[in-house]
Amino acid sequence: MVSRSAEDYRRARHAGIECCIEPAFWSGQDKRHAGAFFDYFEQIIDHETDRAERAANMDHYVTIGLEPKEANYRDMAAEVLDRIPEYLDRDPVVGVGEIGFDQVTDAEEWAFRRQLELAEDRELPVIVHTPHTDKPSGTERIVEIIEEMGVTQERIIIDHNTENTIDISTRTDCWIGFTLYPGKIEAASAIDLLEEYGTDNMIFNSAADWDPSDPLAVPKARDRMIDRGWDREEVRTVVFDNPYEFFNQSPNFDYEA
Repeated sequence: MVSRSAEDYRRARHAGIECCIEPAFWSGQDKRHAGAFFDYFEQIIDHETDRAERAANMDHYVTIGLEPKEANYRDMAAEVLDRIPEYLDRDPVVGVGEIGFDQVTDAEEWAFRRQLELAEDRELPVIVHTPHTDKPSGTERIVEIIEEMGVTQERIIIDHNTENTIDISTRTDCWIGFTLYPGKIEAASAIDLLEEYGTDNMIFNSAADWDPSDPLAVPKARDRMIDRGWDREEVRTVVFDNPYEFFNQSPNFDYEA
């Protein structure tokens, strides 16, 4: 949680979170030099992993990738992509991501395909970012690329789903992510979708960036599901068992449930 204080780690730990996975993501403004990515990767791999342990005795893992927005700086993106493999071999790194689409440009698709290949070669989980604009058609394109490339769908989570994309994402064997975050989906709406579609392969996650967000969104959704009468084992499936099964496909994920 590079954008958050040590107190947020402690608050998360007190809410029952023992392990978190932090994806490489857009840092609030575009990076203009490849070196900025490498410094950022080092920060979340080393500093944040150490800080989570020191602040809250929390296990901390990361996923590494060139997120789609900055893939549009093609020369810089190529330099970053050339070096991503060396980061994927680091101990706390459990997957590739987030990758996918922001504005659904040719450059974003080029970077998406390259990183899907990297993940497939290493048999690593992948976090896929669905676009902010024209989300349904962008999600359709993501599914088309995944199917065309023949990559292992069971190692992919299509994230940031809404009521407008769920029918598209569930056509695949990918995992289905809901980011409980203003502007993406509220907890009540995500729970409504679980009541309609079930909990198989469904995962709740939260955001912890500089904009309005809540690192405790998942435990709060857990409590809301219980208040709505959900069976506790079904709740556990969404907030623990499913994410654990997904990331346990990574050889570097050694959290003991």
